[in-house]
Amino acid sequence: MTYLIVGIIIALVIVYILCGLRIVPQNYVGLVETLGKYSRTVKAGLVFIWPIFQSLRKVSLALQPLEISKYRIITKDNAEITTSLTLNYLVTDAYKYFYNNTDSVESMVQLIRGHLRDIIGRMELNEALGSTSEINAQLSAAIGDLTDIYGIRVVRVNVDELLPSPEIQKAMDKQLTADREKTAAIARAEGEARNIELTTKAKNDALVATAKANAEAVRTQADADSYRIDKLQEALNNAGDGYFKNQSLDSFNHLAQGPNNLIVVDKDDITDLGKIPAVKKVWDQSNN
Repeated sequence: MTYLIVGIIIALVIVYILCGLRIVPQNYVGLVETLGKYSRTVKAGLVFIWPIFQSLRKVSLALQPLEISKYRIITKDNAEITTSLTLNYLVTDAYKYFYNNTDSVESMVQLIRGHLRDIIGRMELNEALGSTSEINAQLSAAIGDLTDIYGIRVVRVNVDELLPSPEIQKAMDKQLTADREKTAAIARAEGEARNIELTTKAKNDALVATAKANAEAVRTQADADSYRIDKLQEALNNAGDGYFKNQSLDSFNHLAQGPNNLIVVDKDDITDLGKIPAVKKVWDQSNN
C-alpha cells in the first residue's frame, strides 16, 4: 500500500514537472509571471515554470510590418488630404512592450500619426503633394527613440500616398485641363507665327533673288552694250578715209532719191560736188 502511494506521488510529480515544461520559439522571449507578477525573462529554448503558480507569455522579437489605414489631415492652406503609410517595427524590450502599456502598438501608431499631422500641417497642399521623400525623412527624425518607452523601435516608415479630397481633386483636374489648353493654344499661336515668319522670309528672299537677277541681267546687258560700242569705236578708229567717203556717197544717194532738194555738204568737198552721181542726177532733172 505504501509503495502504491509513493508510486502515485512520483507519477504526479513527473506529470507536474512535464506540465511545467515550455518551449520558447526562435526569435521570441518569454515573460515568466509568478502569481500574476513578473518574475523573469527567458530566452528561446526549453523552459520550466511551476504550473498553477507561474505562467509564460511569449513575445516575438521579429520585424513586424504594419499598415496604418487612411486618415485625413488638414494642410496649412486648409486643404484636406487623405494619407496612408506603412512601417516596420520590432520589439526591443519585451518587459516595456507588454507591461508599460496596455497596447504598445496602438500607442506607437498614435504617436506617428500625431507627428505626421504636425509635419503636413505646416505645409501647403502643393508643397505636401510634392514632398513625400522630405516628409518621410522628417517623420523618421521626429519619431527617433520616442517609441523606446513602449519597448519598440521603428525601423522604417514610409508615406505611401497623399490624396487630396474629391472636391480639390476635381478643381485640380480643371486647372490642369485649363493649363494644358493654354499650353496648346500658345503652341498653336507660336506655330502660326513661325509659319507666317517663314512665309514672309521666303517671299522676301524670292524678291531679293529676283531683284539681284534683274540687276545682274541689266549689268550683263550694259557690259554687252559697252563692249559693242567699244568694238564699234575701235573699228571706226581703224577705218580709212575711203570708208567714210563711201558712207557719204550712200547718204547722198539716199537723199537724192528723197523729196528734199536741199543737200548739206562739207565745205571742203563742195568743189567735188559734180563728181557725186547723186548731185549730177538732181542737176539734170532740174534742167529738164
